[in-house]
Amino acid sequence: MFTPAALLDIHSRAHLSLSRLIDHCAGFSADELSREIAGFGYPTVRLQLHHAIGAEEYWVGVLRGLMLVDERPEDFASIEALRAYRQRVAQTTTDYLRGAAESELNTRRKMITWGGHERELVPAHIVVRTQTHIFQHQGQVAAMARLLGKPIPAGLDFPLG
Repeated sequence: MFTPAALLDIHSRAHLSLSRLIDHCAGFSADELSREIAGFGYPTVRLQLHHAIGAEEYWVGVLRGLMLVDERPEDFASIEALRAYRQRVAQTTTDYLRGAAESELNTRRKMITWGGHERELVPAHIVVRTQTHIFQHQGQVAAMARLLGKPIPAGLDFPLG
């Protein structure tokens, strides 16, 4: 069973790491942020970061009965815009978790996903998935940063302290 407190802890640690990654990427030029690199589903650093944040926004929206899929990546062309987007989405998730009962988080229920599909899902699993998804794309950004000659520093894994 997941508690709101445990999920908030996971969430805050994942977003601390993501925030540090975005800070590192602030040292990239606009060209480097938008340079397409072959072999990645989202071919630019900027699109990787946007997708990681946008996926959390989408899934927490599903939990709240909303279909939040209208964000346009071109609206997040700068690090400042991505920082603000991350903060807004992180706060929405925090607010959701602070208002959720343990029973709500751990009880499978029907939800509507993209395309009007009805699925039975456990809210806590969705929250955990959004946070592991951050690290999936953080790995993609790390690989891209190395290819751009700007490797990320050590210490951006899930914070243990």
